[in-house]
Amino acid sequence: MSVQRRGRRADAAHTPINQLPWNQPQLTLEPTRIVTDDQIEAIHRQSLKVLEVIGMDVLLPEARDILQKAGARVDGERVRIGRDIIEEALKTPPAEFTFHARNPLHDIRVGGKWIAFAPVGGPPNVSDLDRGRRPGTLEDAGNFVKLAQFFNTVHTAGGASADALDVHASVRHLHITRNKMVYSDKVPFIYATGRARLFDGLEIIRLARGISHEQLLREPSAYTVINTNSPLKLDSPMAMGIIEMAKLNQIVVVTPFTLLGAMAPVSLAGGMVEQNAEALAGLALSQLVRPGAPFVYGGFTSNVDMKSGAPAFGTPEYMKACIIGGQLARRYKLPYRTSSTNAANSVDAQAAYETVFSLWGAVMGGGNIIQHAAGWMEGGLVASYEKFALDVDLLQMVQEFLKPVVVDEAEMALDAMLEVGPGGHFFGAQHTLDRYLTAFYQPLISDWRNFPNWQAAGAPTAEKKANALWKQALAEYREPYLDPATLEEIDAFVDRRSKEGGEKTDF
Repeated sequence: MSVQRRGRRADAAHTPINQLPWNQPQLTLEPTRIVTDDQIEAIHRQSLKVLEVIGMDVLLPEARDILQKAGARVDGERVRIGRDIIEEALKTPPAEFTFHARNPLHDIRVGGKWIAFAPVGGPPNVSDLDRGRRPGTLEDAGNFVKLAQFFNTVHTAGGASADALDVHASVRHLHITRNKMVYSDKVPFIYATGRARLFDGLEIIRLARGISHEQLLREPSAYTVINTNSPLKLDSPMAMGIIEMAKLNQIVVVTPFTLLGAMAPVSLAGGMVEQNAEALAGLALSQLVRPGAPFVYGGFTSNVDMKSGAPAFGTPEYMKACIIGGQLARRYKLPYRTSSTNAANSVDAQAAYETVFSLWGAVMGGGNIIQHAAGWMEGGLVASYEKFALDVDLLQMVQEFLKPVVVDEAEMALDAMLEVGPGGHFFGAQHTLDRYLTAFYQPLISDWRNFPNWQAAGAPTAEKKANALWKQALAEYREPYLDPATLEEIDAFVDRRSKEGGEKTDF
């Protein structure tokens, strides 16, 4: 993969986009703490009490059987899980592991201080300044995969960054996953909303990597997100996803979607207890199936607008939940998934400040996988092309911020100060000339020209520059190499499974 140098802004269409090189950042600061260790323990104990006294409704009989054999009390669909089961499950998952990509140069580490930014996933709609808001298509889904591949600050190929509503749901997963593995060589997401979807996705990934079933079993090569049906319910497809992914040693990210005042208590502490209980129930199921299977603790607790009931994101409550979720994940020595979100309906100031707040909570909360970090709009209902471009610039700034500060003789610049002396300037100093090309972060979107020069250039606004940037990125995008024989194998599999009907639906 070509690496472009930093330095000049890509203001003109003929100038290649000058982005940061591929790099997986780490949290070089101490993660933020907003509750005490004693309060974390209180949330932990209350979560265990919820699982023991109230329990979870588990709709998949196979999952209930697994939990019952471990000692859980089953009454119909209600499963009450003892703290001994949870404590045993906490002993086995890895605190850190490698997630294997089609291109080994794009392998990522999950856990510890490592951070991976993932693009928006799942919206049924897309938007851009040219065509407005509209249902997503297979072409849109592919475009977002290409953008995720092109921009080095995005570390995964993403999920269905936009759903392909022009393809029938029974075979949609086949075409989206096929395109994902052809258009990108970064680590992939797969669907767990049906057994056929899950196994089809894994087979396409295995074929794209050119590995055996045994190697796939040894090397986590796909991840899926399991959203519990808050409050305190795990439906059949999600339970199936946990079981089958754990059996195959693939990555399960259990993420309760707990909205304070709606699917969770209105109090933040109550919402965190519910989130934690549901995540721990998923952990128990995963580790009972395969002790040591990679598991990521997911958090997605926010609040609703109490006037309308609509979800709100990028709020103070969301930031606090991100940080407390990270404290809980570290207490359990588990990798942590969180998200960068907003509830804005247009690419405006609200979209920017809510994203900055939520991203700051996610990063400083110790998030290892940060979902929806590029392109998320309308609380997850829209994947926005312009927002994707704006977010890439923001993510690059975060990466630069996290780089350690070098303090040595050369960087403390005594020679430069001796050369310039009192009352001079440093523009022509040798120290400056040696460093000026890479001294400071050069933005993709931000415009630092003074007002007359900016006005003379046509007064470009951020959203207009973002519109030009994503188009230029797609124009510069180059498909990563895939052996033609492998592509034929993938296409033959997709064709066969499509003719067989893919995942059966009732419509």
